[in-house]
Amino acid sequence: MLIKLLTQWKLFDSPGLHKIHDNYKPSLGGVAVLMGAGLSLLLALPLNEWLANRYFFLSLLIMFLIGLRDDVLALTPRQKLYSQFLPVILLVILNKTTIPSSYGLFSLSQMPVAIIWLLSIFTLIILTNAYNLIDGLDGLAGTVGIISLTTFGVWFFAVGDLPNSLIALTFTGALLAFLFFNWEPSKIFMGDTGALTIGFLLAYLAITFVNTNYSLPETNPYKLQASVASSVCIAIIPVFDTLRVIILRLRQGLSPFHADKNHLHHQFIRLGFGHSKSVLFIALINLGMILLAWLLRKQNDLLILGVVIVLCLGINFALKKAQEQKKNGTTN
Repeated sequence: MLIKLLTQWKLFDSPGLHKIHDNYKPSLGGVAVLMGAGLSLLLALPLNEWLANRYFFLSLLIMFLIGLRDDVLALTPRQKLYSQFLPVILLVILNKTTIPSSYGLFSLSQMPVAIIWLLSIFTLIILTNAYNLIDGLDGLAGTVGIISLTTFGVWFFAVGDLPNSLIALTFTGALLAFLFFNWEPSKIFMGDTGALTIGFLLAYLAITFVNTNYSLPETNPYKLQASVASSVCIAIIPVFDTLRVIILRLRQGLSPFHADKNHLHHQFIRLGFGHSKSVLFIALINLGMILLAWLLRKQNDLLILGVVIVLCLGINFALKKAQEQKKNGTTN
């Protein structure tokens, strides 16, 4: 129904220099995702949990409205970035979604409140936009979102945090429904309406996961010794992709915000893979990293982060080598 309405209203995502698609398609798929998840949560989440998490839901709604504004009447990159500080600051200060310590990564004493707030705001902004940046192929953002949200949802259920489990798995269900219409060839795009909303949700769940896991007793069978590294493994695709393109842009003397076609999904497309095959390969990388975090759950953060960095560098090298071989083969 949303696709028909958007087509009648001519609300399309237009082709562009840095976009994969070459025709006009409806965007704003995030409207259906939020409506589906919101209606389900109204039925399933107790009223006292709505009240307890009111600042989170308010922040999520504001981030959704920012994405909606950008999809309907495009914001400049700076306007979009600056506007995100409102829901993020609201989440950090009023909902107390913060990073209060180094979690054993560094030998730091208790951090000042100002540093905690700045670090938390920075993390939420980066993770939200990192997820937004991977939304470049049919089905990619939806698939990565499903994998990450399912992992968080199952883990929160296992440790007894039922509200966050319900929130994560409800949005998983909404994304599964959306994926029927977004899989190649897609009929609708997620748009910033969906990408910013899901990215913000993932950022919130990632910080909550780290804090909850860190405070679990050692006897809990679902406690992972590496809180930070495990969270990175769950959200590895947006984290890896964003760090990779920022480093490439800086090496070329370009702004980190400069749009290009150097994202991870672009590398698979250059190898001749279609959207679906590229998405499946990237999903396997995500699942592999999550499995790694679970297998090494008794190891510390530094060890797992080191292994993750080596694996990401290996993936990057393998993709570059494969592209060179493909180019040489075509030339020959």
